[in-house]
Amino acid sequence: MKLKIWGGAGEHGRSCYVLTGEQHRIMLDCGVKKEGAGQYPLLDAEVIPRLTAVFLSHAHEDHSMALPLLYKYGYQGEIWTTKPTLSQLELYFANWRKYVLSRGGELPYEPAHIAAMKFRILEEEAEAGQWVQLDEGLEIQWGRSGHMLGSVWFRIQMEEQSLFFSGDFSRESALLASDPPGAFLSDGSTGLHSFGLHPSRLKTALAIMDNAYGMDEESQEQKLKALRQFMAKVLGRGGHVLLPVPAFGRSQEVLVWALGVFPDQPILLERAILEGLRQMQEWKGWLQPGSLPLIEAAIDSSTVHVPSSQEERLHLLQGTVPLIILTTDGMMESPRARWYADQLALSADSAIIITGHASEGTFARRLLKKETEEPSYEVLQLGYKIHQGLDDVRHMLQEVPSTHTILVHAPKPETDRVVARLSKEGHIGLLSLWPGAEFDL
Repeated sequence: MKLKIWGGAGEHGRSCYVLTGEQHRIMLDCGVKKEGAGQYPLLDAEVIPRLTAVFLSHAHEDHSMALPLLYKYGYQGEIWTTKPTLSQLELYFANWRKYVLSRGGELPYEPAHIAAMKFRILEEEAEAGQWVQLDEGLEIQWGRSGHMLGSVWFRIQMEEQSLFFSGDFSRESALLASDPPGAFLSDGSTGLHSFGLHPSRLKTALAIMDNAYGMDEESQEQKLKALRQFMAKVLGRGGHVLLPVPAFGRSQEVLVWALGVFPDQPILLERAILEGLRQMQEWKGWLQPGSLPLIEAAIDSSTVHVPSSQEERLHLLQGTVPLIILTTDGMMESPRARWYADQLALSADSAIIITGHASEGTFARRLLKKETEEPSYEVLQLGYKIHQGLDDVRHMLQEVPSTHTILVHAPKPETDRVVARLSKEGHIGLLSLWPGAEFDL
């Protein structure tokens, strides 16, 4: 069996991994990289029509936006994913198209290729932790990964080999539940024997593991303390705080957190983020116990203002009260995010906080590197944790012991440092690879 890395290892973006055996060929994710007019996986058009199945961990563009290329190049099969992920894809395709066109590029696929995509819904086939047989010699198990609504990890039994793919994983979500991958290994109720599987066969040959935060060992609590202190300082001096965030995922978490920490502070919220909260309300099975009342309170909050027009946005910004502003597009490439930045430039008291990754060449990245005209507002990067850092990887290595583990989702120099550190601590079989690399199991 061979692993082909078409993107995602040694870089942030275009997650795409292909495992080829004697009988089956499967793909894990098929995303893009938000640099220039978009970078796509290193696809091999001869392999794509022969894929047995494709698995999608979640809807974020760096995991999903290249999927139509599979159908352009002749894939006839299905994409296995969750119902929330499927419901989010339409918005992501629309936003990706806008991004590419705004950079003077063209999409490498047509609307017909998007329409041709076929899906199998994981929740309709089996509950989390149960095994599903796709074909002879190919079974899968899934669990909630806590990264965003609908996000999952996969364990795959393929031709006598056990494989694990974490997707993007977080145990520290305030709202979303995550299923520890190790919890299903020895539990007889999960159906391990449904297809002749025995727990001893589940020793993992290969794990592909999220390490987007590299050497970072800070907990969510530490990150939120720094975020709260800085926001309080800006709001206290009368400035607005702009938080550009993805439409789904971190945005809903930051909103609920901000309502708890700054209960009387007016919040200007873009509608797409509110719709994400309503999705959470609909799919309660993805939530932690106690999350639903917090979500419902956020939807009904009198301090949250969702503008219906540009005039209303301007009116709120020109008021006498400082605002917390949550707008979509964490990399600030959209016209609306840039408009908010222009408005904040009118006051030196305001600030923009980047809470996630900012790709090279994006407006958010240029702000952080001070490559734009010197803004009057402050710009700071203070992370809100939705991926795994060093200590999280340590935990998962104990939970999913594997012969080989490939750490992914971070630049290769950073992954090299993590591998060196963990190897000194006694962990074996760790690999830092790159797009285009191949690995024989």
